[in-house]
Amino acid sequence: MAGVSTPELAAAVSNAGALGAISVGAASVSEAAELIEATRQRTSRALNVNVFCHAPAQRDAARERAYIARFRSELARFGAAPPEALREIYQSFLTHDALLDLLVAKRPEVVSFHFGLPDRARIERLRAAGCVLLASVTSLAEARAVAAAGVHAVVAQGYEAGGHRGVFDPRAPDDRLGTLALTRILARELALPVIAAGGIMDGAGIAAVLALGAAGAQLGTAFVACPESSADEGYRAALRGDAAHHTVMTRAISGRRARCLSNAFTALGEHIPISEVPDYPVAYDLGKALHAAAKACGELGYGAQWAGQGAPLSRPLPAAQLVAELVSELAEA
Repeated sequence: MAGVSTPELAAAVSNAGALGAISVGAASVSEAAELIEATRQRTSRALNVNVFCHAPAQRDAARERAYIARFRSELARFGAAPPEALREIYQSFLTHDALLDLLVAKRPEVVSFHFGLPDRARIERLRAAGCVLLASVTSLAEARAVAAAGVHAVVAQGYEAGGHRGVFDPRAPDDRLGTLALTRILARELALPVIAAGGIMDGAGIAAVLALGAAGAQLGTAFVACPESSADEGYRAALRGDAAHHTVMTRAISGRRARCLSNAFTALGEHIPISEVPDYPVAYDLGKALHAAAKACGELGYGAQWAGQGAPLSRPLPAAQLVAELVSELAEA
């Protein structure tokens, strides 16, 4: 939910009785502190703070120059010059001591990891601060690593989930397990609680994963259309339109595979070999520049419009009302 989660959204979800989340994976330490404090001002309930645990980018100057050149003409269409060089636009939690210190000081009730795991020392510091720890996994092997590391629960991210695929190693084979299969396997094989994620948009979906042994469900795409999210009008319009029926996996936007609404950027990405895309999040620097240039010209189809395969079930309701609807639908199911 980086890019669309806000203090208003997280607080509204928590105040309604669910667990609201705020992403600080792409934020500076000062920005992260402001996000957490702004959420705390709006709710006294539990909060989940999410961080990114990706391996730092392996820089390749030649590949990055070629990527800039590939998009030169596209940027020129919108009157923009390409960047002279690409940056690693944010730091992984794996090496971010200052962000760890902030979380230990702020003591959010929940800290969740995406893309992998921090080292045992970081995990122990967060546990000692009283934080419940969650980690996204896409396979049984990753889940077993999470259990061995001392994390409290796993988030079973099915292949249908929106946003970035949470695989620990983006270069390794991916079995692309769906939410239902992955949830059932992990519920059977692990002693840890399993939280299902991916394609869940209503109470019937929550009931389905609970019946398979999940202890809970995590929803992301369902909340993008809420008025409290920071999704722009292009993103919201795409969710309402035909693109919601055609989500695709792409590396082109950020450098890591992520499920996005079909748009102009994903169409470009179909023709780019994986080997030519710079590492995450270096490629994202170019992606954000192209989106900004296009948006300034009124073209809204170049954004990172992350969404899962359940996108057609999206409802543009206030977050508290959506939580109430989910609870009612779950009871009915």
